[in-house]
Amino acid sequence: MSSEVRINDSPRHFMVLDAIARGMQDLNKIAKVLKINKEEVELIVNDLLTQRLIIKKEKRGFFGNKKIKISITDTGIRLLNAKKEELERKWHQAQKMYNNGKGNRAQLQTYMETNRSWVPLMIFSGIIDVLFFMTMMSFLGMALSPMEQSMAGESGAEGAGGGESSTEETSGSGAETGDTGDFGGFDAGGFGDF
Repeated sequence: MSSEVRINDSPRHFMVLDAIARGMQDLNKIAKVLKINKEEVELIVNDLLTQRLIIKKEKRGFFGNKKIKISITDTGIRLLNAKKEELERKWHQAQKMYNNGKGNRAQLQTYMETNRSWVPLMIFSGIIDVLFFMTMMSFLGMALSPMEQSMAGESGAEGAGGGESSTEETSGSGAETGDTGDFGGFDAGGFGDF
């Protein structure tokens, strides 16, 4: 997989990279949160290691068992931030098309289909507002993919219990709320900004 994959064109690679940036180090936990099977997560982690976007260190635990520590490199953070900025611009364009031209449904539908593979990452990263996204998809008559549905369902449930006000959750993109995708910690409430 490593030699053939262009990481910049792979949403799942960025999802795993984002999970690692948020401090997740256990491959089982990453697989569970992202709804990707563990074998694929292992392959992606190996790709990210090969590209030097993450570092993997093995330590011995108290009773001699191995403990693996995965962390993101500066290059990985820069690449992830650049991709998030690009996706934020694309999401703003989709919002603008929806708000300004509800009459031009075909153009918006084509735009959404073109960028569809990035939607799960945008949900996971909190780039787009889930409720607005679901409204837009309904307007277009497009069904959610299973991954979009599971990510959107969880972000709505976690966002409701995440301690943020409902006005902030439905206000639009992270740029409007001042959220720049900081990797300082994992805030499940931020998922509502997708």
